[in-house]
Amino acid sequence: MIKDRLKMIEDMLNKNPEDTFLNYAVALEYKKYGFNDKAMNTLEKLKDLDPKYLPTYYQLGKLHEDKNNQNKAISIYKIGINIAKEKDDSKTLGELAEALLMLDAEW
Repeated sequence: MIKDRLKMIEDMLNKNPEDTFLNYAVALEYKKYGFNDKAMNTLEKLKDLDPKYLPTYYQLGKLHEDKNNQNKAISIYKIGINIAKEKDDSKTLGELAEALLMLDAEW
């Protein structure tokens, strides 16, 4: 019952594995239920599938932070920052910059 939404998204994703939003949605559901490795793997796949999809970088960076892998998180945030600049997305740029600042990292 608690994972009905997760199963529904996984079923839709099985029918359309290249769908950016479904990959992102299932990653968030995995994270929500504590399946952080599955969430991380899905976001890594999404980063390859659609490298310009900005929400990936914040969520993936946070997962790396949770695993105490700050260097990897910093690297991911910086990639996202470059894409946010390229897309002129000041909101996402600010979120990623703040995440870097919380790690005492420069961008």
